[in-house]
Amino acid sequence: MKELLLIIIASSIVNNVVLSQFLGICPFLGVSKKIDTAAGMGGAVIFVIAISSFVTGLIYKFILVPTGFVYLQTIVFILVIAALVQFVEMFLKKNVPSLYKALGVYLPLITTNCAVLGVALNNVTNGYNILQGVVYGVGTAIGFTIAIVIMAGIREKIEYNDIPEPFKGTAIVLVTASLMAIAFTGFSGVI
Repeated sequence: MKELLLIIIASSIVNNVVLSQFLGICPFLGVSKKIDTAAGMGGAVIFVIAISSFVTGLIYKFILVPTGFVYLQTIVFILVIAALVQFVEMFLKKNVPSLYKALGVYLPLITTNCAVLGVALNNVTNGYNILQGVVYGVGTAIGFTIAIVIMAGIREKIEYNDIPEPFKGTAIVLVTASLMAIAFTGFSGVI
């Protein structure tokens, strides 16, 4: 139990997927304009990463390794992730149309979100069993959600500030992201 707790803390805060590993930057920068949208994207990413960690772990352990097709892991993981994102997209379109419209093009981009694929590949690289892989995936997705919601909150606050012209728009967002990354390095001594 202690090991699982360490995995979830390390993956969500200490080695934050966006601010430490720089994976998932596209939705992080694109969807972090409003807190509601950022939280919705975080929820979708949590669901996709949790389920994909479980499914890819099963496929890797029970299909790819026994058959000797480990070299196909990236292609198989991408197909699994794409199928899960399609499921989430259909669910949101039917049940939460406002969030579906707010996420727009970024929802299908979860398929190519390198954070989702990175979790599946890190599970294999780190030698995690299926439970550890799911915990790592959920922790990573929680870390993504924390980062994107914090960024959205900051962006909402600085939207009406007097920012020098060269720093308006993307520049101030990148400066903010870099300061957040520096702040998160303070957690590196925790684990």
